[in-house]
Amino acid sequence: MFINNFDPVAFQIMSFEIRWYSLAYILGIVIGWILCKKIFIKNSDINEKFDDYIAYLIIGIILGGRIGYIIFYNFSYYLDNIFDIFKIWQGGMSFHGGLLGVIASSYIFAKKNDQNSFFLFGPSVISSTSWNLFWKVG
Repeated sequence: MFINNFDPVAFQIMSFEIRWYSLAYILGIVIGWILCKKIFIKNSDINEKFDDYIAYLIIGIILGGRIGYIIFYNFSYYLDNIFDIFKIWQGGMSFHGGLLGVIASSYIFAKKNDQNSFFLFGPSVISSTSWNLFWKVG
């Protein structure tokens, strides 16, 4: 049986720690971004707006993941310790919440930019899948 004994800190610059988990998020998002821009998006209108869309996805992943963790896994703790919600450096992200955040941010972006949200879900699924791959490994 494999037991994870990795140090969660990939490297440290002075007192600033870079963790494997955050590198997994960054790597997954960047690879998904590149794959979508170079290979998967054929519609030039969506391709032009995709850089802005990625910003929405990143916010959706982070906020949705955190809110999902709070609601699905530790709701009673955060009711008693409301300010701990903002301590994201202590961990606590939910894939389910991140997925819901991606869906919500895709919908908001589509409405704001007069796009059909259905056409945005394809690239977001691809970028979310690569993010999830590295997130699970990290």
